[in-house]
Amino acid sequence: MTLLQLVVSGVLLGGLYALIAMGLTLIFGVMRLINFAQGEFITLGMYAAYWFYISLGGNPYLSMVLVVPAALLGGWILERTLFRRMGSAPPAMQMLVTFGLSLALQNAMLLAFGGDYRSASSSFAKRSLHLGGIDVGVGQLVAFAASMAIGVGLIIALRHTRTGRALRAVQENRYAIQLVGVNVERLFAIAFAIGICLAAVAGVLIAPNYFISPTVGGGLVFTGFVVVVLGGLGSLGGAIVGGMIIGIVESLSGFYLPGGLKDSFSLAVFIVVLLLRPAGLFGRRGAEEVGFK
Repeated sequence: MTLLQLVVSGVLLGGLYALIAMGLTLIFGVMRLINFAQGEFITLGMYAAYWFYISLGGNPYLSMVLVVPAALLGGWILERTLFRRMGSAPPAMQMLVTFGLSLALQNAMLLAFGGDYRSASSSFAKRSLHLGGIDVGVGQLVAFAASMAIGVGLIIALRHTRTGRALRAVQENRYAIQLVGVNVERLFAIAFAIGICLAAVAGVLIAPNYFISPTVGGGLVFTGFVVVVLGGLGSLGGAIVGGMIIGIVESLSGFYLPGGLKDSFSLAVFIVVLLLRPAGLFGRRGAEEVGFK
């Protein structure tokens, strides 16, 4: 029963990792941009949930009503004003810009909110459900269900809408789609806006279960990068599967191994998979090269 409890906890955690990874992999798949500032947008989502909970007294999850449009608009503006100017720059230069943006946002949040830990944990999120001898936190269950619904909805939209198919075509070959008159720059802005929105939504879902500080997003996005590469760069389905694997591995290793070895074991699994499949579980050979096509 203990093993089953750990697996269930790992799956719930993996759902959140998958949502974080989906934002990263969508931006990389379309724009070929590795966004090191993604973690700070997760943190901003967490602070938005905290503000909504403390100032308005509402359920932190309801802050999505404000967070989603704000994140979409912010991501769109950021792509058009900053990253569009970097379109022809070498990949290393683009990564440095995202790293600089990460530092700027971290310091801005430190200035605005201070370095103290805060919490948006409501009584609703603290409740537990007992299902067949397994304890499931309501906050974790809500976050998992929302993450999976968003992930499946995004995959369906990419397959069955005109804009979604165009985004997939850009991911395959941006130069070929330009030849048929598609506005690639507009698709870049859409992909970046959605990717930032996914990060902010992940922050809202995480907020009731984590302590909030200006640097908390850095550790989460590091795990997100591991999930992205494990599942396969540019693959949303791979992000979901990779998130589940890392979540379960972390849950099991955290219980059976000393605390210092928890992250080491997750990285060991990651390295083994890449040795067997360098492109990741669902990646395409060559997609691991930044800037390909």
